[in-house]
Amino acid sequence: MLPAAILILALFLGLWAAAALWLMTAMKLNFRQALLYVPLKLLFGVRDDVMVSVRDSQAPVIYAVWHSSRLEPALMLSLLPDDTLHILDVDSAQAWWLDPWRSLARTIVFNARHVFVSRRLVRRLRGRGRLALYLPDDPAPDTKAFRLFRAISRIAVSSDARIVPIYVEGADTSMLSLDKDKRSRLLPRLRIHALPAMTIADLIAAAAPEKPLAAAAMFDYLLKVRPSPTDSD
Repeated sequence: MLPAAILILALFLGLWAAAALWLMTAMKLNFRQALLYVPLKLLFGVRDDVMVSVRDSQAPVIYAVWHSSRLEPALMLSLLPDDTLHILDVDSAQAWWLDPWRSLARTIVFNARHVFVSRRLVRRLRGRGRLALYLPDDPAPDTKAFRLFRAISRIAVSSDARIVPIYVEGADTSMLSLDKDKRSRLLPRLRIHALPAMTIADLIAAAAPEKPLAAAAMFDYLLKVRPSPTDSD
């Protein structure tokens, strides 16, 4: 009985490792990232083709991730380059089950007061750094909440960083959704959406003749990555 159990376990681990090796090649992940991404990929059937080009985005770059569930940090820690600094909310930074994924890259806890004067983040970006910011999943923030987007746009302008909007469709309907009022599903199918890396200057130029302010141009670009309610496969 014991040898059979050991054989089954060995077969399971072998298949897991084989899937990780395949993801390393297909997605350009390192082995630890691929190993921890395998269960997410299988359980949620993640459609992730866009992440290959996202990983190739030229630094300095800010990955602006709409944050609707606890799944986004695990996914992005698995899929973004491992030299990315992830700025997490307090709950994601302390959740015990996220420990394996947090070990994949450097993370710091989000502090709204520090975002507005973040010379350290600007210096990191100027040194060809990468940041992943997790933004509240609110497409219509009030004036107070919009200050976060103004702060990010200032950081991006100061460092000449490119913005990459990312949205994980289906994450808000999972059991790990941050919106407790939404009907949740055990294992929803997930699809990652992303747009090409653009500087704030590029976004303002593309919006001519309106010439919006930096924060407005960036926010409009972030909204474009979200599928409309009428979109379907």
